[in-house]
Amino acid sequence: MTRIVVLTGAGISAESGVPTFRGADGLWEGHLIEDVATPEAYERDPDTVLAFYDARRRALGTVVPNAAHRALARLEGAIGGDLLVVTQNVDDLHERAGSRNLVHMHGELRRALCLACGSRPAWHEDLIDRPACPECGERMLRPDVVWFGEMPYDLDRIENAVVAADVFVSIGTSGAVYPAAGYVALAAAFGARTVELNLEPSDAAVPFDDARAGRASELVPAWVEEILTTRRAGAERS
Repeated sequence: MTRIVVLTGAGISAESGVPTFRGADGLWEGHLIEDVATPEAYERDPDTVLAFYDARRRALGTVVPNAAHRALARLEGAIGGDLLVVTQNVDDLHERAGSRNLVHMHGELRRALCLACGSRPAWHEDLIDRPACPECGERMLRPDVVWFGEMPYDLDRIENAVVAADVFVSIGTSGAVYPAAGYVALAAAFGARTVELNLEPSDAAVPFDDARAGRASELVPAWVEEILTTRRAGAERS
């Protein structure tokens, strides 16, 4: 069996209409990063932060998975638990495409985090009006999104999967933000074949074995078809 870890970033969802992390002007949907994506920003001006994420959560209803999301779900359908998708994205497009073996290392827009009891309930409504936590009743819900200065989720699970992977694939990510930026080097150190599918080459410190430039909606389905064709050929030979 070939164990595959796929890391996805903003580039895979951009073709669905989800804004990328920040524009060329350094702004994130018109906001400075430090004003909407840090614990300090939330302490300083919670209404601005909550309104920003409420708007992003509502916007998810206007976008749908694209061919890249669907191709990864197709691959999971063929190889099951031998594929783990690790996403830096907080949207739910992977799930809606059909992926189930999935880690949201930076949290999810459609979850809330209770600062009183630590629960992470599924959440589809606005948070700005301070609704009660369904677990403890306190009105201390914030977006379940990992901000700068906070620890990403499930790092042990991700690292263990990367170390054990035969193939590591990076899709639509800049390779500039750690810890995700270090996974290609970790995978390569443990003997994995490394592949990059990106709009343009990233700034990864360790070169990929196979780097392809182009749209995720074209590159990912083509790569998945290569994997499945190789598996079919191997099954026929055996």
